[in-house]
Amino acid sequence: MTAVFPYRTLFGDVDLRVTSVSVDGRELPYSMISAPDRAVALHQTGRQRWDRARLRVAVAFPEQEIADGPWSDVVFLAVLAEKATNVRSTVVLTRSADGTMSGTIELDRALYFRRATLGVVVVATVDGVAGRSVATATQDWYIDLKSSTPARQREIEIVELDFTADDHEWLRPYRESAWIVETTGDVPTVYLNTAAVEGLMDALHGAGGSRAERMVRDLTTTQIAQDAWTAMFHTAISDLETDEDGTPLVPKGWRESVLKAMLPDVLPGRQPTDALYEIAERRTKGYGWAEIQTGVQFAAGRRSRATRNLTNAVRSLQNIEGAGGAR
Repeated sequence: MTAVFPYRTLFGDVDLRVTSVSVDGRELPYSMISAPDRAVALHQTGRQRWDRARLRVAVAFPEQEIADGPWSDVVFLAVLAEKATNVRSTVVLTRSADGTMSGTIELDRALYFRRATLGVVVVATVDGVAGRSVATATQDWYIDLKSSTPARQREIEIVELDFTADDHEWLRPYRESAWIVETTGDVPTVYLNTAAVEGLMDALHGAGGSRAERMVRDLTTTQIAQDAWTAMFHTAISDLETDEDGTPLVPKGWRESVLKAMLPDVLPGRQPTDALYEIAERRTKGYGWAEIQTGVQFAAGRRSRATRNLTNAVRSLQNIEGAGGAR
């Protein structure tokens, strides 16, 4: 969804590029920087411990529009942030000889956990008000601390955090939850609360174990998957854009994949575009929305294989009880 501002903003594209990356003073090979995916992989084989990465960035922008617009004191800011750690740092970019705005922003390894977002914000004085955002980068970059291959899209991120820790204050309201699903970014993220259930993380990480342990692991992962599919579907249909005729447009990225996977089960027998139109109609006009929820529940359960895993758990329980009775 396009944000609406009560003042004029930049119409032209602001294009962000990462031109080079160094880790502890050593330049990364080009293979670890993907311009098409707009991603950087910072995990290096044989060098898991490092302190600081320096990212050199360049920003192309519609220079004439900047010069002619109703703004002054224009500043380009590179912004590096990560939701998992709630860390955010900025640096002011300066004009280069080639006409771009460029600069270097540092990533301190101790402050970031897994996957940071690198973007650009253009701020200016507009209508006498300073510090107003007039543009952002057309596409952000992703800086992956745990991957050796730069890739933008992932199916889903799994992050383990203590929801009660001081450095994760934004998670404290959910401290009684074993997990939450966050779907506002380009990659959906499941945050697992390491402090919620004692022994749960060990059970989830286990590869074998007793029948009871396997049963707990399978049922937990099934419930997490079902919650994730449900949250992703609702996010995918919450911000639908429309064409001139009011027909909903299929979103891009992971939202498109989720809708293509779930719509045939949510509204069987309909083409994806027709199903999407009907869902948008029901949301807007308020009729038949409860029926849609039933379809979403069914589709999410099917994607997470809930019935099969529950059947296996019941059989395991019966075997455990049978073995105990035989004694």
